[in-house]
Amino acid sequence: MSTKQEGVISKAKEKLKREVLDIENRTDISNDEKVARIIKIFATTCAAVAVQPIPFADIFVLTPIQAYMGTRIAAIRGVPVSEAKATTIIKELFGVVGLGMLGQNFVLTAYKIGVPFAGGFMTIPLVYAASYAIGKVIDYFFIKKSRNESINPEELKRIWKETLKKKKKEGKKIKDDIRKSRKAYED
Repeated sequence: MSTKQEGVISKAKEKLKREVLDIENRTDISNDEKVARIIKIFATTCAAVAVQPIPFADIFVLTPIQAYMGTRIAAIRGVPVSEAKATTIIKELFGVVGLGMLGQNFVLTAYKIGVPFAGGFMTIPLVYAASYAIGKVIDYFFIKKSRNESINPEELKRIWKETLKKKKKEGKKIKDDIRKSRKAYED
């Protein structure tokens, strides 16, 4: 490996550490900004990963990514949890939010079965929006936990629905970016 390659890798590792792995220790931005950055990074990652054309695999691939997002949000909010605990919390929150997530997984699978390969790209806005909404719900949960306050199920549902609707539009905008990045990587 050349010195230039090593330098690029080193810079990438430092950025990853600063922007994701140790973001809770940063003092130059607010906790709300930290959470917003984490949610956007992980929602984009989930959308990019969901392009894979394998039906039914999304829940097994995306849930661990979303759980890790939960651990980062929890750390920022001062309630550190393990990835396993974050996965359990996500499942509990889905129980409260309703069947929206289950319906989303059926839609993702239908796209991938009905339109193999292209179906993955069609799911980008939905996966981005759902992952973003998961992040917002998790953030609400950990804010309440950090204050020892009760969690309002109706507020969770409201956050889920509003974020999902709002972020689908943003997901459509990043679809082309993800497609271009993937094409550049494959070339």
